[in-house]
Amino acid sequence: MNPLIRALRELGGSGSIEEIYEKVVALEEIPESILARPHDPDKSNQSEVGYRLAWARTYLKKFGMLENSKRGVWALTSRAREIESVDPSEVVRTVRELDKERPPPRPSSKMKSKDEFVEILPAQEEEEWKAKLHYILTKEIDAAMFERLVQRMLRESGFISVEVTGRTGDGGIDGKGIARIHGLMSFHVIFQCKKYQGSVSPGDIRDFRGAMVGRADKGLFITTGTFTPAAVKEATRDGAPPIDLVDGNELAEKLKELSLGVNCEMVEKVTVDNDWFRKL
Repeated sequence: MNPLIRALRELGGSGSIEEIYEKVVALEEIPESILARPHDPDKSNQSEVGYRLAWARTYLKKFGMLENSKRGVWALTSRAREIESVDPSEVVRTVRELDKERPPPRPSSKMKSKDEFVEILPAQEEEEWKAKLHYILTKEIDAAMFERLVQRMLRESGFISVEVTGRTGDGGIDGKGIARIHGLMSFHVIFQCKKYQGSVSPGDIRDFRGAMVGRADKGLFITTGTFTPAAVKEATRDGAPPIDLVDGNELAEKLKELSLGVNCEMVEKVTVDNDWFRKL
């Protein structure tokens, strides 16, 4: 909890989940061996560090130290700016007492939007659909099906001429396509799909880059797992061909956005306008 608060202070009082994660890792000097440790590879692509930070955000928000927007940005509250640090045991005790007195509301017809629905769910329930999706992607579909899913996702995202090559011994290249920007510009992309339960290493990124050099403008590495900080740095290394990374969490959000096997059900709210009838 306190490393999270310090990270937000270093970031100027607010930051995305990714920015907070990177800042905590840097401030605490967490080694690669710890960062690569998954929380529960059978149920989620989340690392142990990412899992604990998620719960820290949940507790600190209920404790009044954090707030978050619909755009996924977390920020320190005015109360947090006045307190140097917190006692984690006190935070946990207080939040659990509050939950007993006022249990989280259940989804009902009073819900107005999916954003409101997400706001009231505790961390473990919010991640349930992602855990189910992760299990399907890593356990119930094979590599060829996963490649076809990525192909469909890229097409739905505006790519054209998307082909799945699936050639072995080709540096992990699974396909290629052309990304269109506003219908005016385009560039060639080579992609790799990795059904993985752990963390992708910088070595995997280097191998992929070696295969794509001279064959595309950009690389796209998509995994059901996560990327270690070293892998992220390798993907954006100065002077090297750029590689965009999509981890399991971002993949899940993109599938939800495109309604590819993930559907959001909006609850309809019906109201009667008395004034409208009076004007008849």
